[in-house]
Amino acid sequence: MASRHLSRSIVLQSLYEWDFYGKKGVLKNVVERNIKDFGPGLEDLEFIYKLAEGVQTHMPEIDKIIEKAAPEWPIAQISIIDRNVLRIGLFELLYADKEEVPPKVAINEAIELAKTFAGTTSGKFINGVLGTVYKQINEF
Repeated sequence: MASRHLSRSIVLQSLYEWDFYGKKGVLKNVVERNIKDFGPGLEDLEFIYKLAEGVQTHMPEIDKIIEKAAPEWPIAQISIIDRNVLRIGLFELLYADKEEVPPKVAINEAIELAKTFAGTTSGKFINGVLGTVYKQINEF
């Protein structure tokens, strides 16, 4: 597994756990434990922390974007995995350095996370939501 993909997987697992327990506790502590458990030897830890902190910081705006892009799916009704895959994908799509993570890479990585960790239709759902947002931001 490529280093960046593994890093995103660790962020996803951390966000899932933090979200599952009602966002109680410190996300950074969950991330640190998951790095030890799933990513010993990873060199680019800054990427993991930037991604997790960025998603957490921008979560209210990201969740509003999800609700607009998927109006038939209130945020609370989206599975925890899908919800957090979308958060990661949207953070990278909207807020990350485009040279570091091009939009198409952000979308593809989110789809791959969904295929690995979520249900059988999750990849299509993630693709649909992220594709909709990508088209809208490129219209301006």
